[in-house]
Amino acid sequence: MKDTHAFWLAGRQATGDTTFEVTSPWDGHVVGTVSVPSDAQVEEAVAAAHGARDECAATPAHTRAATLDHVSRRLRERTEEIARLISAENGKPLKWARGEVGRAVSVFRWAAEEARRFNGGEAQRLDSDPGGQGRLAITRRFPKGAVLGIAPFNFPLNLCAHKIAPAIAAGVPIILKPAPATPLSGLMIGELLAEAESEAGSELPAGAWSILPVANDRMPALVQDERLPVISFTGSEKVGYSIMDSVPRKHCTLELGGNGAAVVLADYARDEDLDWAATRIATFSNYQGGQSCISVQRVIADASVYDRLVPRIVAAVEAQVTGDPADDATDVGPLVSEDAAKRVEAWVDEAVEAGARLLTGGKRDGASYAPTVLAEVPADVTLYCEEVFGPVLTLQKVEGEAAAFAAVNDSKYGLQAGVFTHDLQTAFRAHRVLEVGGVVIGDVPSYRADQMPYGGVKQSGVGREGVKFAMDDYTYERVMVLTGLNL
Repeated sequence: MKDTHAFWLAGRQATGDTTFEVTSPWDGHVVGTVSVPSDAQVEEAVAAAHGARDECAATPAHTRAATLDHVSRRLRERTEEIARLISAENGKPLKWARGEVGRAVSVFRWAAEEARRFNGGEAQRLDSDPGGQGRLAITRRFPKGAVLGIAPFNFPLNLCAHKIAPAIAAGVPIILKPAPATPLSGLMIGELLAEAESEAGSELPAGAWSILPVANDRMPALVQDERLPVISFTGSEKVGYSIMDSVPRKHCTLELGGNGAAVVLADYARDEDLDWAATRIATFSNYQGGQSCISVQRVIADASVYDRLVPRIVAAVEAQVTGDPADDATDVGPLVSEDAAKRVEAWVDEAVEAGARLLTGGKRDGASYAPTVLAEVPADVTLYCEEVFGPVLTLQKVEGEAAAFAAVNDSKYGLQAGVFTHDLQTAFRAHRVLEVGGVVIGDVPSYRADQMPYGGVKQSGVGREGVKFAMDDYTYERVMVLTGLNL
């Protein structure tokens, strides 16, 4: 596992003149050494992607689908190996790493299916007015151009899959930049794509894809390159909007942060209801070490159930098993780095000093931070209004549904929200009122199906991921009008 990992340049393995080490956030051991592409090699990849546009668009659907099917199958067959790779470089507990591989299996499978359905064309009669007599419009989608996909560290396999699989499905060249802290999982996708060509005979054009583990300080040059007119970025709000502001004439999809709220309403009052809510909240405030854009950060509970819910949440959080991510029993591993854990520690300490009540947790050990619950967090502290991206949960008591929904919306973010209710009318009101990209009824905001549209509003981003929706983002509609037809 510690051998030097080549990168992927226009579909082939390549090495540069320099390397960097990927280390485990759990114990600091070297997981692997990665070769870094030179400026000339990055230029070669961009030129290849730009030059492959027409050939990629013309690649038969069965070829694209076969490639994607192969990757899906091989991910499934190598689940344990790849899960251990994710866990080693990211610090994610094995149980969650296996789940991430399973999701990537689905992403590539969905992409294969969408590749077969894509671009069938829609015909529209234009003779609804006299001037359109004998005319028929046919609308198809065509690539906007090569894509620059920029992936984060927290789902190092699946969020790379969400960039590259839709591009291949739509016949769009892509350059993928994995996160510098966790590049190995993204490079594994390259291995399986290349394997598809040699073993499955599904040859994509040279230049259809490159995977380049370049440092973040080299990203601006790629962002500015006019040969990459589409940018798909997942990461922080600050970086995402700086990208969009720097290239206002490019098409940018930004999947940014959130401070996900779970609302528990008055009708969710049976003991079994509160047990379920507490278990789900505790699990999904701490899964991935809280390093998920849709992890539960805020619990907003009706006053009528609050006092019965709080001890259940605290007990469920304290039951989370922390420790070595390679241990199957571990629920919560380390954060991606010690600096990340120190930031979480500073935010919690600030909140407590300002008057928040610490109910459990609040301790750091290296890159690990104990699952933490706070109540009565003042509205002017960082933890209240920013995305903590750590295993920290805040509790808020409100009076009634309207106050609960207002509290959800009292945020600059709007990614997803969960609403624990049994009432169908309340569910529809939540869907109408909540300023988020997704509302999950009867569960936490952390649910995501990879085929559904996923993204946020306000400072949580622009555009939608999900295979079909990403394909739409990478392409545009072009109309052809046929004239002189006897319709």
